[in-house]
Amino acid sequence: MQYTWNDIEQHIAACTHCPLSRSRHKPVMGRGDYQADLMIIAEAPGGQEDQQGLPFVGRSGEILDSLLKDCGLAREEVYITNIVKCHPPGNRDPKEEEKEACFPYLKYETFLLKPKIIVCLGRVAAQRIISPDFKITRQHGTWTYRKNCALTATYHPSAVLRDPSKYEVVKEDFCGIVKEYAAGGGAVAKYGLYTKYR
Repeated sequence: MQYTWNDIEQHIAACTHCPLSRSRHKPVMGRGDYQADLMIIAEAPGGQEDQQGLPFVGRSGEILDSLLKDCGLAREEVYITNIVKCHPPGNRDPKEEEKEACFPYLKYETFLLKPKIIVCLGRVAAQRIISPDFKITRQHGTWTYRKNCALTATYHPSAVLRDPSKYEVVKEDFCGIVKEYAAGGGAVAKYGLYTKYR
């Protein structure tokens, strides 16, 4: 069966596959340009996202918007989503069973979008999408290539809120992402500028 974006949103809205469905206010479907070449994936919605049902609307969202703007992009040009669609209580890391329950939705989002570039925000997303042993402190800004898609990771904007000195580091990563974006996601594969983690 070929699902549509509306189908996925309806499935997420009705999902009860893990205990997060009982504590959430609103599930958070990804948002953005459905034809975007650039897909941004974080770990889970925060408290404000849980209230509004939209990704990155809190202070981390302001940081993300600023990073995109500094590198010449706007939120409307990309697609932003999370691995887990419901807010984990206390902003804890999502549990493995929660990530597994939600992962089919992310697969459908990726299938429909067919991005050329995937950017993971933070350790949790990078370890689920790129490699289980991904070290965000050492490997942020590096590239891997898989199934016609270039993948990279950088710090989650919440890390910048905790340590503002990381802003320039993340900005440098995002400027590298924009260069890859401008090249249509092909520079990494074409020139072999990537590391395979698995």
